[in-house]
Amino acid sequence: MAMDMHSHIDRILWTEDQISLRISQLAAQIVQDFPAPSSPPVFVGVLTGASIFLADLVRKINLPITIDFVSSKSYGSGTVSNCAPTISRDLNVDVNGRHVILVEDIVDTGHTLYKLIGHMKSKGASSVSVCTLLDKPARRKVDVQLVGEGKFYQGFECPDNFVVGYGMDFDELYRNLPYIGVLKPEHYS
Repeated sequence: MAMDMHSHIDRILWTEDQISLRISQLAAQIVQDFPAPSSPPVFVGVLTGASIFLADLVRKINLPITIDFVSSKSYGSGTVSNCAPTISRDLNVDVNGRHVILVEDIVDTGHTLYKLIGHMKSKGASSVSVCTLLDKPARRKVDVQLVGEGKFYQGFECPDNFVVGYGMDFDELYRNLPYIGVLKPEHYS
């Protein structure tokens, strides 16, 4: 019997249309902030959660850009970050002297972002910006320090709920939901 993922959602926080509109606004802001740079900015998607967001975002960026991915693990199969992220897949693109825009699905404790920003800086990025679809300040443990002229782009401020959909998962499920919703506790506790 097929699982009805939609029935596992307590409530929808942002619909497909709301997400699409916000991504258009974020893309317009980025284009305004990076007008025809001498070196194309590098959009670095943080796997796997940001893959859908990154794909939709970059298709709305009318600038020459480079795309790459990193992977950082901090959750395992639980719902709480272990606060000790590791980089499990590194860049293929050389970011030395370039503007990097880290694209995240959600900024929670800030530990992963802190690690990734430091990593980009160590590779010589001239600036590191962050574009996150969701920002969950209630869970922040580490302040995010941007590099150079880096900027922080936030799609939505997220309440302190366990959210899935639009790339975000619980135990690798629910990423393909077209909206972002709160997972019913009985499906992750």
